[in-house]
Amino acid sequence: MTETTVTTLESADLQRLLELLPHRYPFLMVDRIVDMDGDQSGVGIKNVTINEPQFMGHFPGRPIFPGVLLIEGMAQTAGAMCVAAKMKGGAPSVVYFMTIDRAKFRKPVVPGDQVRYHMTKLKSRANMWWFRGEAKVGDTLVAEAELSAMLVKD
Repeated sequence: MTETTVTTLESADLQRLLELLPHRYPFLMVDRIVDMDGDQSGVGIKNVTINEPQFMGHFPGRPIFPGVLLIEGMAQTAGAMCVAAKMKGGAPSVVYFMTIDRAKFRKPVVPGDQVRYHMTKLKSRANMWWFRGEAKVGDTLVAEAELSAMLVKD
């Protein structure tokens, strides 16, 4: 007889994200997280809209979502996953963005796009996590990076 393990994937809506992250509008770069498998993997979703403040200057007449904010969205997705995994039975922690490596920007993101931040844990040790992230619009890779984060007690 074989044993079957069923994994239940979690999600975090906007209200849950506000509990997990200290970020608030206009700097919250994730609207929700779906398919969250603890701190192993998850997909953050950002709906890019024309009324966001960065489009006033980036760039007038040709709005492009800044690449650095794509990286921030990846970091916020990974950070929320880490905090959610560590909160089980404990108080929330503060997550600090530590490193960005191998960042590449492939295609512009514009208002109307839905960005999906596909985050996969590379490793963790003590209070440090390393993730690989891919930002996609539909099936198109628009950015990628490797990130690290550290959780500290508040």
